[in-house]
Amino acid sequence: MKPDEAVWVGIKNEIGALKQITSVIASHKGNIAHIEQLGSGSTVYLYLEIEGAGDLKKLVGELDNLDVTVETHTIPSFNQVYGKRVIVIGGGAQVAEVATGAISEADRHNIRGEKISVDTIPLVGEKEIAEAVRAVARLSRARVLILAGSLMGGEIKKAVVEIQQQGIKVVSLNMAGSVPEVADLVVSDPLQAGVMAVMSIADTANFSLDKQKGRRY
Repeated sequence: MKPDEAVWVGIKNEIGALKQITSVIASHKGNIAHIEQLGSGSTVYLYLEIEGAGDLKKLVGELDNLDVTVETHTIPSFNQVYGKRVIVIGGGAQVAEVATGAISEADRHNIRGEKISVDTIPLVGEKEIAEAVRAVARLSRARVLILAGSLMGGEIKKAVVEIQQQGIKVVSLNMAGSVPEVADLVVSDPLQAGVMAVMSIADTANFSLDKQKGRRY
């Protein structure tokens, strides 16, 4: 299956329905790379990104013929529609400024064929922010996190190190606390932090966070 295609399946909400769906996919030597379930009630919907399947038309046809299936068709994948994700977490005012820079820079690259989206959540509290940071590693397509605040450390620092070990790059505003000590890049200006984070994941830019490790701007 092409990486820009996914399968959308509506199935009856009953015991064993998911097993039937996965059995058909396995018979086509397909591997479910990403799955999401939406809806409730008598019908639920599955969003499936499948790798390794050969004949997509035949696979969809077999899924459609199952007794538990309500509807089946292919759709553009989230990667095709939304692309790489920049996540911004922190205080409301700082998040807004960082997002402005990130969205403006993403727009510049998306016009040139990129697909980069920006997600934000203003939060307060060490525990709440640390939980949100750890959750970034579980988000599909997340590539870089920007921490925007005035003071972050303690459990948030531990969470940053954890997601870095899982491949997520972290950009931090130049703030009080220990988070800037472990961030891949520290930037004082919120707008510039957003711009540089987007540049770091854009294929149409020449900027690497690996070469910026430990620097402050």
